[in-house]
Amino acid sequence: MKFSAFLLLFTLATAARAQTEMKTTMPPAKDALDCKIGEKSACGLPSNVVIDMSKTKVQRSDAEWQKLLTPTQYRVARRQGTEPPFRNEYYDNHEDGVYFSVCSDTPLFDSRDKFESGTGWPSFTKPLERSLVGETRDSSFGMERVEVHCNVDGGHLGHIFPDGPAPTGLRYCINSASLRFMPRKDYEAWTTRHQGGK
Repeated sequence: MKFSAFLLLFTLATAARAQTEMKTTMPPAKDALDCKIGEKSACGLPSNVVIDMSKTKVQRSDAEWQKLLTPTQYRVARRQGTEPPFRNEYYDNHEDGVYFSVCSDTPLFDSRDKFESGTGWPSFTKPLERSLVGETRDSSFGMERVEVHCNVDGGHLGHIFPDGPAPTGLRYCINSASLRFMPRKDYEAWTTRHQGGK
């Protein structure tokens, strides 16, 4: 009986200490739906990773990017910003087609892999072709995330989270400002042109 009481006290003391230690560490990032106005979610924070632009096929100067992109596209895709949830072009897009990088003619995500995450950003279970989407560990803002970018042009896309549906269990939380949508019929014609008509 004394051993049981000791074990119970030891367990309670250990739990209390763990709870105190958890309170002194940074709380986990909130999902966008759990945030109050003005709070930032893990998806809603910009990224501070360094992408090796020397490895990208599309090379442009900063001035050229500013001329080619809208101010929002430039801030998000070239300066690793984040657009507001629920107030962006593609979060509620249900058309059949493919999403390209806004910085190049690179197909990145298929609408067939898009799902309703409730976060206010377009969410996908996987990229169209993994080799076209690069991943970089992002430890900015006191949290661990994985930033994703287009390997062809270096444009920042968003982040990956391990809370998506099957089959991958992943959620690619992507900024609309980094994307350009092409309807399926146009994409099939694009594919034919880029495969030399084969």
